[in-house]
Amino acid sequence: MTEVTEKGALFELELDLPNDKIAASTNRLVGFENRYQRLHRDLRLLADPQELADWSKKFHHKELPVCAAVSERYPLVIFAGDVGTGKTATAEGVCDRLSREAARKEAMLFKLSTRVRGSGKVGQMSTLLNEAFDVVAKQAGKTRQAFLIIDEADSLAATRDTAQSHHEDKVAVNTIIQKVDDLRRHSGRILVFLCTNRAGALDPAIVRRAARTEEFARPNDQEREELFRMDLEGLDIKDPTIHELVRLTGARDGQPGFTFSDLRSKLLPDALCRAFPSRALTGDDLIHVAQEVRPSPAVRNG
Repeated sequence: MTEVTEKGALFELELDLPNDKIAASTNRLVGFENRYQRLHRDLRLLADPQELADWSKKFHHKELPVCAAVSERYPLVIFAGDVGTGKTATAEGVCDRLSREAARKEAMLFKLSTRVRGSGKVGQMSTLLNEAFDVVAKQAGKTRQAFLIIDEADSLAATRDTAQSHHEDKVAVNTIIQKVDDLRRHSGRILVFLCTNRAGALDPAIVRRAARTEEFARPNDQEREELFRMDLEGLDIKDPTIHELVRLTGARDGQPGFTFSDLRSKLLPDALCRAFPSRALTGDDLIHVAQEVRPSPAVRNG
């Protein structure tokens, strides 16, 4: 007899969409708008295949065969890139934005918990994955939209073709493949985002099913400058200081450039701590920390 699991053990996040907190976070996500404008038409086709059929009838007076081919894609998107490059935050922002644009006004966001790996009991991980996908499908029902984000996806969907691959891991991958296959019958009401730091470790069968794979690089000079100007607003930091911060946080001395997380979770807090609580934050504080802090090492992709 299968043990029934509490929903809280399956998901680390469950939110009704649209969500104002996600929207506010998205507004601070450097580069989001450009990325979303590049992705959103394709994502809308995945989330609402009927919209494609309506377009075909409007402009071609019938449903074109190409529309059927496009509609048969798996509702699966892979966001791949280094740690701290904004994959999960972007996925949340995309889900929120799609929910605001969609004809369906009710939507739900789920983020899968790493606890679905279970405690190592035989069959437990596949059981938990089945339950999680079933909960999402039930929430979607016949009218709602549901989004599922699977963070650190390589821990659940790693390739089955290695000697290190445990039987339980292989069964979990098979379960994810089966569930992704089943999602097509929901006509776009469920869309899954896999976020991974190690795209090369994902099972080829899952990669092959992805309707879209989006690569996330570390922020370039322009993006780092935008972040500094946004987060340092009101401090009267001069342009030469901003430009020096951009230079110091780029790739240099054989090290990669800073990630978004490096900038907001390391550099800026450390600079603030130099001044708090006895004096004002200065450009010198920022330069000093930028010279001392080291960026996160690049994750091996495999």
